[in-house]
Amino acid sequence: MKKIGSNINSNAQIKLIFLFLGILLLLLVYMFSRDNSILITKTEADILNNSNKIEQVLVDGDFLYLKTDNDIFRIYKYGIDSPAYFAKYPVEIKSNSFLPIVLGLLFVLALLIFLFYYFKPATIDNILSKKITKSKDEEIVKGKIKAIKSSIGFKDVAGIDDVKEELEEIIDFLKYPQKYKEIDLRLPKGLLLVGPPGVGKTMIAKAVAGEASVPFYYQSGASFVQIYVGMGAKRVSELFMEAKKNAPSIIFIDEIDAVGKSRTGHQNDEREATLNQLLTEMDGFEDSAGVIVIGATNKIEVLDEALLRAGRFDRRIFVSLPDFDERVKTLELYLAKKNYSLEIDKIAKMSVGFSSASLSAWVNEAAFNAFRNNNKIISIDDFEAVKEKVSIGKKRVVILSNKEREIKATYQAAKALIASLYGINFDKIGISETLFHAPSDMILSKKYLFNLLMVKVAGTIATMNKYNDTFDIGDYDIKNARDIAFNISNNFDILISPNGTSDELLNEASQNVKKILMKFTSVQDDIAEFILENESITQSDTFKMLDNVL
Repeated sequence: MKKIGSNINSNAQIKLIFLFLGILLLLLVYMFSRDNSILITKTEADILNNSNKIEQVLVDGDFLYLKTDNDIFRIYKYGIDSPAYFAKYPVEIKSNSFLPIVLGLLFVLALLIFLFYYFKPATIDNILSKKITKSKDEEIVKGKIKAIKSSIGFKDVAGIDDVKEELEEIIDFLKYPQKYKEIDLRLPKGLLLVGPPGVGKTMIAKAVAGEASVPFYYQSGASFVQIYVGMGAKRVSELFMEAKKNAPSIIFIDEIDAVGKSRTGHQNDEREATLNQLLTEMDGFEDSAGVIVIGATNKIEVLDEALLRAGRFDRRIFVSLPDFDERVKTLELYLAKKNYSLEIDKIAKMSVGFSSASLSAWVNEAAFNAFRNNNKIISIDDFEAVKEKVSIGKKRVVILSNKEREIKATYQAAKALIASLYGINFDKIGISETLFHAPSDMILSKKYLFNLLMVKVAGTIATMNKYNDTFDIGDYDIKNARDIAFNISNNFDILISPNGTSDELLNEASQNVKKILMKFTSVQDDIAEFILENESITQSDTFKMLDNVL
């Protein structure tokens, strides 16, 4: 009579033996395929080169392997002067055969299938499930920071020509650093992209990395804010260490305000430690490090002053909502691979206040609408059908009628005129938004503030003159004007003479603006027409119109 118990034990032993053989084979495959080289920095590579310890250079993709008597070192090939190494040492193209690895994995897969289909002991199922879970946990805890190779270029980002011009030399520096080192020019340590949500700040950063063909390290500011003390600072340190090892490279920190808010007495200790580590890492850059940090925010006013000072974020680029011409180019890009029959200019005129992201969503929804209606070609009817759906929930997307656009153009034209006549600098004034260059780092005079006060009341005076009425489009400007008047009346010339009340200053500014607008009525009308046609006007365009009458 057979002993059933002993037979079961025997089967279990056989299953365990097969399992351990499979695990052993996996370990052998791992050891065979593992890269045992040591990752080094440019400085360490130069030491090896100058001491003539390198015997051979192996080329493997984007990495160079420097072989010495005892060790093999690895470095990103664009981080050093690769041609100089090729000329000095024997070079070999590294070619790994993946046949043993593939065969080993196929054998292990066949073994596991055999075990699961023919033997189903609970012990083996538990062992396997525990091993898989442990492997996942270890990978998450380790949290290795990896770079991505961006395939996006400037051709994929439309409507930011002025931004592209500012970034061209950054790209050239990353591609040809030696050219700039010869004339003692250093790469800016930090670049801050400032603009409302959806204008394409992340796409711009990826395009810079793609154009320069350098590693791109993406992190969100929120990812640094850890619940465990010290983890955020450690993550920052690891990020910069990896970027420097693979220089030249780009670190992109999206929503940097999440970690870079101004420090106050109520600051979160972990957030402050993380911010301090970020400041320390940026200060620790060598001129030849070849790493640039790009930050993105739509709340520059909340950033810590230490983060904004020179030597950290050396450059700031303001990315605004696209104007008419920029929306046309953006829509052309998004519609390039779709079948459509419509005038893009008409769609662009319908989308005042839309960001690039909103335009992308609008095009996609219009395409879906055409698909639902069994139409193979997208028409303007599809865009009109989903316009409200796209704009719901986006307060900054304001759909204006023709009459409302005329009122807004009149309002903004007066501000552009007064600002240009009285030395208040601005980048762009338009129907969607106004971009002033506030002199936050200079001492403000009473004269400057009074001139700014006139700019703030100019729009309201202009609409009163033309329409004999005022509108709620000036709420923010009026509030700002009252704050400026209060500041002047309470904080200037206190020891010499009183300045009058805030209301008196507002009245004086309003009377001055009335006289100026009466004198320059034709220029104001020309500016308003320009804004209606182009949706915005720059200060240089305003000066050209003034040159004709001054």
